Amino acid sequence: MKYQTTIIGNAARKVIPWREPTLSWNDTSFAKYSSPNHDFNLLHGDTFELLPQFNFKFDMIFADPPYFLSSGGISVQNGKVVCVDKGDWDKSMSQEEIDAFNMKWLTLCREKLKDNGTIWISGTYHNIFSVANCLTKLGYKILNVITWAKTNPPPNVSCRYFTYSTEFVIWARKKAKVAHYYNYELMKHINDNRQMTDVWRLPAIAPWEKSCTKHPTQKPLGLLSRIIMASTEPGAWILDPFAGSSTTGIAANLLGRRYLGIEREDVFAGISRARREEIENPKTFATFKRKIPDIVKAESLQPDCFICHDETEDRLPFLD
Repeated sequence: MKYQTTIIGNAARKVIPWREPTLSWNDTSFAKYSSPNHDFNLLHGDTFELLPQFNFKFDMIFADPPYFLSSGGISVQNGKVVCVDKGDWDKSMSQEEIDAFNMKWLTLCREKLKDNGTIWISGTYHNIFSVANCLTKLGYKILNVITWAKTNPPPNVSCRYFTYSTEFVIWARKKAKVAHYYNYELMKHINDNRQMTDVWRLPAIAPWEKSCTKHPTQKPLGLLSRIIMASTEPGAWILDPFAGSSTTGIAANLLGRRYLGIEREDVFAGISRARREEIENPKTFATFKRKIPDIVKAESLQPDCFICHDETEDRLPFLD
């Protein structure tokens, strides 16, 4: 029998027998899911209904809210011209509706963030300016606006404007006068001993990241790994209120952090669970880490940098 050593909560808390999981992307009957060592937790439901139901403070939040760009236009995906229709959750709305939506979820998330915690929100021009405005109104302090410059963007089909090759990620802290955590030295090391700038040149998701099928707006593990390493320490609790296929959770677990995701859509909740079950295989877990350059560089600086020795808050009490 194969064994996997659990490192969340202790350097080596216990050894769990590993069995080949049954990937369950089509199993959407669950209301909540927790991994064997409780470092990955998923609530299947509406974030607006579920967030008010528990009282827990997180170290970091990553949110990839709807972009509101599904208007029936055209784009290129995997070399094919496709209609821009990601689902009902991404349909275009009026500016007033978008602003109200963002104010609502950002208010709920602020209540779930530690006073020294930070939040990251990704988006395109369709929504990101509204998000920034709402953050300011709610008292968050914007720290950076990261430009993610994709090294492999899809081509511009219409040829009437510049090719869309960037997305934006806002980084903000909860309170203006409470210091936040930033791993400056690690980011400098990852960037070949130069200060990390706010322009990140990273590819979109690779084929190996689609092993359990993919979400239409799935973010690459490389992007989430950098975000998590920059702004949290091992053992941190991370919330994703729009989990999608839980890239945030997979990256968090690869890096020795703990995760709660909330996902409404049945199929994406199932994919999230399947992706977490996939990395129960120690070989898959190790392979994923080797394929993310930032993780390889981080471990070359400090081999045990993703091991958590903190035994507190090992489980989310409201999930028991």
